[in-house]
Amino acid sequence: MRIVTKQFGEIEFQEENTVKFSSGLFGFEQLKKFLLIKTDEELFYWLNSIDEPEIVFPLIGLRVIEEDYPATENFETFGIVTLNSDPLKISVNMKAPVYINQNEKTGFQKIIDSEKYNVHYNLFVE
Repeated sequence: MRIVTKQFGEIEFQEENTVKFSSGLFGFEQLKKFLLIKTDEELFYWLNSIDEPEIVFPLIGLRVIEEDYPATENFETFGIVTLNSDPLKISVNMKAPVYINQNEKTGFQKIIDSEKYNVHYNLFVE
């Protein structure tokens, strides 16, 4: 299979590498199939929609930010990053993490019921 993306150009992949989100992501419930892309030199991952290849979400592992971030067994925990040309305005959504099981190729998103986490956590500070 193959898709053409704005971020990475043409990508060939096997169906078994598709991460399936049965409920989609918040605001994008119609998107169910994604590729999780990691480039060697970057801190970020990219969650690229297969259903609509022009839609891609930058992710960061939340354990990089906070070691004791709430986990779910067998799932890696990611936050969706809001990019900005000003690095001090780059933020990550720690309130609604994305959980991905790399072995089962499944994922889901949920809201963390805690005032400790917010939607716009600044990734970099002065």
